[in-house]
Amino acid sequence: MDAGELGVLIPILVPISMFAMIFGIVYLSKRERMAMIERGMDPRLNRPKSSGYNTYTLTWGLLLIGAGIGLFLAYMLDYFVFVRSTEDNPAIYFALIAIFGGAGLFLSYRIEKKDTLKREREEIEG
Repeated sequence: MDAGELGVLIPILVPISMFAMIFGIVYLSKRERMAMIERGMDPRLNRPKSSGYNTYTLTWGLLLIGAGIGLFLAYMLDYFVFVRSTEDNPAIYFALIAIFGGAGLFLSYRIEKKDTLKREREEIEG
C-alpha cells in the first residue's frame, strides 16, 4: 500500500474508530449500571465523592501560568542569549514550556493534597 492509498483511508478510518471508541465507552458504562441494578446495588453510590469545589480551575490556571512563564523565558533566552545563532531553537521553547507546565501541575497537586489533608483533619476533629 503506497502513501496515496493510505492518505485516502485516513479520513475514513479516523471517524469510524472515534465513533467505535465512544460507542464502546457508553455501551460498557450502561451495561455496568444495569448489572449493578440487577444485583440490587445502587449505581449512584458508586460515584466518587465531590470535594465541594472545583479543582480543575486551579489545575488549569497553574498549568497555563507555568506554560506562559516557560514560553516567555524561552523567548528571552532565544532573543538575548542566543543572539549569534542563526538557527531557530525550537527545542528550548518545547522544553521550557514542558518544564514550567509540569511545575505548575506539581504545584497544583501539592496545593490540592494539602487542602484535602486539612479537610480530613477538620472532619476528624469536629
